[in-house]
Amino acid sequence: MAKDTPPRWDRRMQQRLARGEAAALGELYDRFASLVHSQAHRVLDDDSAADQVTREVFGYVWENPDAYDPKDGSMRSWMARLTNRQALHRLREQERAAAAESGEGSAEELEQKLRRASVAARADYIVTSMPAPLRAALELAYHQRRDYRQTAADLGVTADEARRRLRLGLQLLSTANTRPLDGSSPPGPRRGR
Repeated sequence: MAKDTPPRWDRRMQQRLARGEAAALGELYDRFASLVHSQAHRVLDDDSAADQVTREVFGYVWENPDAYDPKDGSMRSWMARLTNRQALHRLREQERAAAAESGEGSAEELEQKLRRASVAARADYIVTSMPAPLRAALELAYHQRRDYRQTAADLGVTADEARRRLRLGLQLLSTANTRPLDGSSPPGPRRGR
């Protein structure tokens, strides 16, 4: 489980990228590449396509460092949002091309598939963006199959606090199916360096 990135780090990283420091891009890649790739793979279910989305997202960040505003949230959540948008855009293109080539599949089927991918992407984005204490509680309960008492013991909090974190985390996740992922278009035009 990755720790939340401090706002100061986010601002410094954005400034370093804006100055064109290649080392900053390497540091950003080291910190977020697995997040970006795993989220892209979750949407596309294809390693090669996830690799391409990963390159596109980091390319976009390198070419558009001013697109990030620390006031809008953490660098981590911004990277997740960019990834989800780009992966959904790529999925839409792939599915339309496949439908056109085969002559099979209706527009309704395409939209249903995109909706399922969008919900999965939104759930990933919600988990990525939630505060570390909520994310830690959910990861213990879901991945390690801990109940709230075991989660409380593992986190060193009271049972009531563990229940509160789990309840809030699940409430946030429940919105994945009710609200669309904001924007399903690619990150946007690139500026030259």
